[in-house]
Amino acid sequence: MEALPIARLQFATTTSFHFLFVLLTLGLVTMVAVMQTRYAVTGRDVHRRMTRFWGRLYVVNYALGIATGIVMEFQFGLNWSGLSTYAGDIFGAPLAIETLVAFFLESTFLGLWIFGWDRMGRGLHLALIWLVALTAYASAFWIMAANSFLQNPVGAVEENGVLRLTDFSALLTNPTFVSALPHVLSAALLTGGVFLVGVSAYHFLRRSEEVEFFTRSMRLGVVVTLISAPVVFGFGAAQFPAIGELQPDKLEGGGVGLPLGLMVMIGQFFVFASLIALPFLARNRIARARPLLRLMVWGIPLPFVAAICGWLVREIGRQPWLVYGKLTTADAMSDLGAGQVLASFIAFTALFAALAVADWVLMSRLARRGPEPEVPQHAPAAPVLSGV
Repeated sequence: MEALPIARLQFATTTSFHFLFVLLTLGLVTMVAVMQTRYAVTGRDVHRRMTRFWGRLYVVNYALGIATGIVMEFQFGLNWSGLSTYAGDIFGAPLAIETLVAFFLESTFLGLWIFGWDRMGRGLHLALIWLVALTAYASAFWIMAANSFLQNPVGAVEENGVLRLTDFSALLTNPTFVSALPHVLSAALLTGGVFLVGVSAYHFLRRSEEVEFFTRSMRLGVVVTLISAPVVFGFGAAQFPAIGELQPDKLEGGGVGLPLGLMVMIGQFFVFASLIALPFLARNRIARARPLLRLMVWGIPLPFVAAICGWLVREIGRQPWLVYGKLTTADAMSDLGAGQVLASFIAFTALFAALAVADWVLMSRLARRGPEPEVPQHAPAAPVLSGV
């Protein structure tokens, strides 16, 4: 038993888990911000209830996703000290900014938003959810900048066996960054849209009395899915020229063929599925299209499957390099024995599995329960997490 394959498997497992939380968080917070904006503009109670219901699901997913992110940070120091030694001056900067944005700014704004219902002015409370969304996107921005540097180490020179940054702007114009970032962000919107559609379809199948509530949620989800699916597809295809130039061997390996094909099929499915669902939104015919509603519920996991496939293509395809062309994965690993790595792998995997199960159990329970009953708007509202 060797330490390196176990460490690689551990990184793949923990990153995959964390990535799934991030996708849904980014997608849902955008939807919640749109819903609250409509409430701020119209003052209609249905938009207020939508904001609270979908916002509660978002907060649960965010809280458990943050826990997985903290473990990811520990993992870099534990298993990959060679990466910190060789490229820490460059790779560490985007990660530090991301940590500052995600763990401090985003969490602070979200906490104020959770406990600010009916305690702040409507405009200030709306600004908070948009600040939460913007800091979430900023976090994704810096993570992708760091990952893109590993894919194509630009703006740096090697001095005394260590990479030194010479051009910060090169990190932000990196060809592996400029097309991958919108691909990931649009995939997050697609995930959020499919989640709204699936949960709304579930309530229609149960013949929910909240017809207006879930019709509006369904419309938003279908429209976002219809817009984001071609964007995901387009920016995915836009990465091939850069891949062909910078990592010409990536697509020749058999390891990326299956996940790449599956990802493309899922993307095409959502383009056509959205076009089919769109006419059914008129006159609320969607609530009576039960075969289509079942398809929408079954479609909830598909964006997550596509995301894992995309991650496999991006990461497996650059092996054996950790910093492409400069530092191999084997050289980046800490001086640890196989038993030590195996112990941390088992512990981290068990923790992540527990967090994932807790996340989906809580979210499933909240989603099945549905929105809060209508209450007069002058009545004091509980924090958005009440009842979890």
